[in-house]
Amino acid sequence: MSIRLGFYVCHCGINIAGKVSVKEVAAFTRELKNVVIARDYKFMCSDPGQEMIEKDIKEFDLNRVVVASCSPRLHEKTFQGACQRAGLNPYFFQMASVREQVSWVTKDEDEATRKAKTLVAAAINRVNYHESLDAREVNVHPDIMVVGGGIVGMQAALDIGNSGHKVYLVEKSSTIGGHMLQFDKTFPTLDCAA
Repeated sequence: MSIRLGFYVCHCGINIAGKVSVKEVAAFTRELKNVVIARDYKFMCSDPGQEMIEKDIKEFDLNRVVVASCSPRLHEKTFQGACQRAGLNPYFFQMASVREQVSWVTKDEDEATRKAKTLVAAAINRVNYHESLDAREVNVHPDIMVVGGGIVGMQAALDIGNSGHKVYLVEKSSTIGGHMLQFDKTFPTLDCAA
């Protein structure tokens, strides 16, 4: 099956378009391998923006999608949902963060546009190698193991135990306490460290 990729760059109002020539980025992307459609839109995360992606997936038989917009932390699930609603595995989606990594941190508009093109080309190259993934549920054992019996490990084990969970503290040495055992007294009480 050949890769058919749709690319979308968001203006994000003026957050991106104020520094990055989004039309130039879209034009650049049209020339990249496997790109079938490349569009720019004012607000890709809006309902009309998502509907555009869904419609294009069906109309152009897209099997990969890249969106250049804000942080994946903010809208990756939004765009994965649009892909899924159109029948595309959501893991055939890749995002390029051109707001946070380009327009918000780059002063020169030409430099910002060049940098956006580079990030977009990388995202497009990456999504070409994605494989279909499926979410699944698995049983998780509720007990917790803390590795390292230093002061932090001991405190973590105490906090976890006090929260009602069964906890195992594992230490490679024959004693617990870690570097604390090297000290004679502790501040501010001057208690014995051991």
